[in-house]
Amino acid sequence: MLNGFQLKPPFFEIGPKSYLYGDDVLALALAADAASKKYDVDIIFTTPIVELRRVAAATERLFVFAPHMDPIVPGRGLADTLPESLVAAGVKGVMLNHCEKPISLSALAQTIRRADEVGLATIVCTDTAAESAAVAKLRPNIIVAEPTGLIGTGQTSDMEYVSAAIRAVKDVDPDIFVLQGAGISNGEDVYRVIFAGAEATGSSSGVVKAKNRAEMVDEMIGAVRRAWDDRAAGR
Repeated sequence: MLNGFQLKPPFFEIGPKSYLYGDDVLALALAADAASKKYDVDIIFTTPIVELRRVAAATERLFVFAPHMDPIVPGRGLADTLPESLVAAGVKGVMLNHCEKPISLSALAQTIRRADEVGLATIVCTDTAAESAAVAKLRPNIIVAEPTGLIGTGQTSDMEYVSAAIRAVKDVDPDIFVLQGAGISNGEDVYRVIFAGAEATGSSSGVVKAKNRAEMVDEMIGAVRRAWDDRAAGR
């Protein structure tokens, strides 16, 4: 259970990062919400901080996540992101340790504890299988296994990496979901990763740089559903 809601595989994560702002973020969120309903695939939408409340209020099926938070308590902390403020904005979880916002292992442990205290789910980014195993010991809800060097390149992880990352996490805690990211550019990439055994995948630049973002979201989420169903059927 993630903050009172059941996230179920297969699922997908979309993060516009700072590529988009204002109404463009909301338009993408609404397209993702529609695709989630159409294909019955849960979607984590990692929203820029200033758009969190608006996106959470405007969508029905999205798991709205913050891109970062700080392990502080109410009080002092100018310009820090308070966990309680995210909950008040309707946020369901938080992404931590992305390569564009890295934090130390000790800070990560503190932040996961604070998230647990306020009922926020955690999705933690890792680079190698060894790092995935180390982070799994901190018991986040989801680990994003993505080679840093592939992020935004359009090149995806090879299947050996996918399998190794999944094993590394599941050997520590089989209840942690594993999302395979990095370089996902189209529905074909999505299908390949999910069919290979991942519980989830996601995309940032592959979605926001598409000529038609709504069509790309639909293509990718449709590919999640097909790959998962084909895998279950042993095709």
